[in-house]
Amino acid sequence: MRLRLAALAVGVAACAVALPIAAAEPALSSNILTLHDAFARVADSHPDLRLFGPRSEVLAAERDRAAMRPALVAAATVENAFGTGDVRGLKGAELTLTLAGVLERGGKLDARRTLAQSRIDALAIERETRRLDLLAEVARRYLAVVAAQRQRAIAEEDIVQRERTVAGARQRLQAGASPESVVLTAQVALARAELDRARAKQRAQAARQHLAALWGVRNPEFEVAAVTPTALPAIADLDALGAWLERTPELEQFAGEQRIREARLQLARTHASADVSWQVGARRLQFTDDTALVGSLSLPLGSSRSAQPGIRAAEAELVSLEIERESKGLALYSTLTEAHGRYLAAQLEVGRLQDDILPKLAKAEAAAERAYRAGAISYLEWAQLQSERTNARKQQLDVALDAQRALIEIQRLTGQAFVAGPTVPTAQGISP
Repeated sequence: MRLRLAALAVGVAACAVALPIAAAEPALSSNILTLHDAFARVADSHPDLRLFGPRSEVLAAERDRAAMRPALVAAATVENAFGTGDVRGLKGAELTLTLAGVLERGGKLDARRTLAQSRIDALAIERETRRLDLLAEVARRYLAVVAAQRQRAIAEEDIVQRERTVAGARQRLQAGASPESVVLTAQVALARAELDRARAKQRAQAARQHLAALWGVRNPEFEVAAVTPTALPAIADLDALGAWLERTPELEQFAGEQRIREARLQLARTHASADVSWQVGARRLQFTDDTALVGSLSLPLGSSRSAQPGIRAAEAELVSLEIERESKGLALYSTLTEAHGRYLAAQLEVGRLQDDILPKLAKAEAAAERAYRAGAISYLEWAQLQSERTNARKQQLDVALDAQRALIEIQRLTGQAFVAGPTVPTAQGISP
């Protein structure tokens, strides 16, 4: 059991660190933060993970306590002392020294040990589940920084376009072929593009602060590594993902909880066997100066009947756990199918925009610029094509970001890492 848990922990940790939204370029300086760097910082410092250390120590202490047998009891009893008549003072006193204990029956000691160990084993799965959730959150926040940077890059490209428009409008104005209103309109469009750039810059700063807050940094000075959110890897089909889902730590937690409840049921059943209390000792009769051996055994009655409510409760908890697991499995699979569908639809849209729509818009915008400078079309036609091209780039980025969020969710659910390679994307991660 411990080997299986250790293997799962290593596998989940390796997979969680492989949750990149895309293959990041190597860091060029210490001021560049990669996604793996962010993973490492959170894994080393986040309090939600450090909390499992003290919790593990508490459970280890409880395991040691559960392994202890009932303590022996030493006692001394004085009887018939300080009476009247012939037993006045200590003349008739009886001093009894005894040693008492309890003989546990029904396997109570083993049941306590099993319950304590099962709670320790379940804690390991719980920690890896929390670790995977945290690393998925790191990936989401890192993606937000990347998104802001890409939005700023689009705004920069739009500014370059709008500057050419302003220059062309001024040229037409000086030639007397265009009114001043066209120049002013082009300047407004340029100002809007500059506003988009400023907004994206502010968003990037806020996103960096949000990311750095995960490891307790208030004023981050890093820049994230350059990545391409539109690089979407190929992923397995839904059947394969569903098979991996069955081994996700979120469902493995139910296996750990089942072992805990089975141990509780076994412990409840042991209470049907009454414990035997024993006592042995020596008694000294002061009046006759004699010594005698004393002993006793006691066995409580009705233990089987009194244990039945606890047994029924433990059995009901065990049955309810299977229903809870079924419900959780349905919810996770529903989330998986929704994320899988979103990803495939977004992947298709990003590819069409990249291969078909954006190249044609670029050619159309370049042709419109030449036509405008030659006086063949109006400013509005050129500006409309510029807006169409910018909006298409924004659309592609938004769709790619939605795909990346869906991919992060798929990886979190299945424990698999899908990393975009330099040529044909392939799935990498834990072997099914």
